[in-house]
Amino acid sequence: MANKDSRSKSYEAAGVDITAGYKAVELMKKHIDRTVIPGAMPSIGNFGGLFVPDLAGMKEPILVSGTDGVGTKLKLAFLADKHNTVGIDCVAMCVNDIICCGAKPMFFLDYIALGKNVPERVASIVEGVAEGCVQSGCALIGGETAEMPGFYPENEYDLAGFAVGIVDKEKIFDVNTQIEGDKLIALPSTGFHSNGYSLVRKVFGLTSEEAIAEYVPSLGCTLGEALLRPTKIYVKPVLAVADEIKIKGCAHITGGGFYENIPRAVKEGLCASIREKDVKTPPVFDLLEERGNIPRRDMFNTFNMGVGMCLIVAAEDAEKAVEILKANGEEAYILGELKKGEGVEIC
Repeated sequence: MANKDSRSKSYEAAGVDITAGYKAVELMKKHIDRTVIPGAMPSIGNFGGLFVPDLAGMKEPILVSGTDGVGTKLKLAFLADKHNTVGIDCVAMCVNDIICCGAKPMFFLDYIALGKNVPERVASIVEGVAEGCVQSGCALIGGETAEMPGFYPENEYDLAGFAVGIVDKEKIFDVNTQIEGDKLIALPSTGFHSNGYSLVRKVFGLTSEEAIAEYVPSLGCTLGEALLRPTKIYVKPVLAVADEIKIKGCAHITGGGFYENIPRAVKEGLCASIREKDVKTPPVFDLLEERGNIPRRDMFNTFNMGVGMCLIVAAEDAEKAVEILKANGEEAYILGELKKGEGVEIC
């Protein structure tokens, strides 16, 4: 463990408070403790995070990793002075990626870079990270907080992380098993998730506390409340489907929307055919499209449009997959089907 008596007045004069880091670690411990799962070993204070994977029953275990950040959505957290949900976004962006291979997340590490280490704020950020780990069933086994005065403004920070999961090779979702007529199933999003916020902030003029405090009747809440809703984590519902049904493909709908993400989960020579009227799009997307005068195709090429994740299953398994997802809290529905062609067709 680090020596808590360690202190450098010279470093403090340069803007880095080592003792604030110690306090932040103490404050975040209770949140980290919530994420402890079998395999997680005590590692806070070590140079590396420790984890013992359970390989029982696996013929050929494969590790799957993913890394991401929260992006400019953080700017809204700064304006709202609300920091305990962006950590969920950070975890979600990573674990939702690795579940697309069929991998169950095992552990997560975060990286927080900030202009000034305010222990209570750091602990609030980690509270969200821990909640994301709990939702996805993985352990928070380490991380890094870097105080960087002069690089970041005092009240701003960046947040990123990475997750590692595991899957038996024979259970990896295999797009090569897809055929014409397979169905696409939509798992609804909570909103924009963590993508497209540079455009969102520009259209809504989100540069002040007053702007995010605007109440919008069609949303039933303020802009800030709608836009800071954390990214939904789909790990447990998708694994529940995989336990009973063969999943042939899985797409996490992030930056690039439908047109960039869905083809990544579709076999070459097949096209994802979707009727626009079948896409259940929340009002916040319509509001953005109207205020920004954004072409409809750009909306589908930038945002998730209310579909955070898309599964591909055999036509005969589609209804059962929807039932399983609904039993696990997802208002899933059939979004479209595969046909001969390339890419995505929205008609």
